[in-house]
Amino acid sequence: MNDEILIKFLLKETTLEETKQVQDWIADSAENATYYQQLERIWSESADLAPADTVDEEVAWQKFKQRVEGKAAFPVVKKIRPNAIWLRIAAVFVFCFGAWLAYQQFGNTYTDVQSNAQVLNKALPDGSQLVLNKNTNISYITDFKTDRKVELISGEVFFDVAHDRAHPFVIAINKVKVEVVGTSFNIKRLQNGVEVIVESGIVKVDKDGQQLMLTKGERATLLDHEEKLEKKPVEDELYNYYRTQLFVTNNTPLPKVISVLNEAYGGNISLSEGAKALGISTTLPFKYTLEDNLKTICSTLNLKMQRNGDEILLSKK
Repeated sequence: MNDEILIKFLLKETTLEETKQVQDWIADSAENATYYQQLERIWSESADLAPADTVDEEVAWQKFKQRVEGKAAFPVVKKIRPNAIWLRIAAVFVFCFGAWLAYQQFGNTYTDVQSNAQVLNKALPDGSQLVLNKNTNISYITDFKTDRKVELISGEVFFDVAHDRAHPFVIAINKVKVEVVGTSFNIKRLQNGVEVIVESGIVKVDKDGQQLMLTKGERATLLDHEEKLEKKPVEDELYNYYRTQLFVTNNTPLPKVISVLNEAYGGNISLSEGAKALGISTTLPFKYTLEDNLKTICSTLNLKMQRNGDEILLSKK
């Protein structure tokens, strides 16, 4: 009897003709029955030795086939020594344990999300709501309900995290780790660091073993070249423009407003020395063009706007 047919019989994959052939062969002699029982026990033990969700019958079948290749058939079956049986079981154990380790290291699959040129609203499997600014890229483990980990590869994201005390929500950005349970906050990956702004709840920030707790209305800018972690109050709501579609200022320094407008519109706006000292309180809709919003700023602060190709200069009249 061919071992391959016996293994197919164990997997219940034989045809009616093959099934009868195996049953007749087992009933033909006590030695045949003993051999089949030994083979069946090895298969059963291999299933018990591996986690249920990692047992691959096809792979195990091929493993059995590889072990018995070269023994196409046998008219007389010899008894297998007990030591040989346990050697087979050990071989199956090594195979299954190796497969389990490989699954632990490489089994996780990841979902990649990119916003490209548009702001993107994204719901995660745990119910958390994300708003990705344009040109943002994140990645998260597909089995997210049990392992709530997100990697911010580039860009900026506003997180409204679903509450789940048993499974903390973790965002990884290079050497910085941000951990929360249920809160809302904004994270921006800078060219040389990370900015975290908290709107509600508590956020724990970790960088190289140092930890900092942020609460509502606090922010932290963690630069790559600086070791000290420091928190400051949030001065304005400009960080939120891509989510609210509004540039809200409250006596905000004009250089900061212009910096955010350059980022949002991809502009090239600069200020004269006199204009850099000004502050502004107004609300500018993101749906308006850059030029329309600059006209509002000029009208409010009595400035003039000069163009030189793609460059725009705002200065005092």
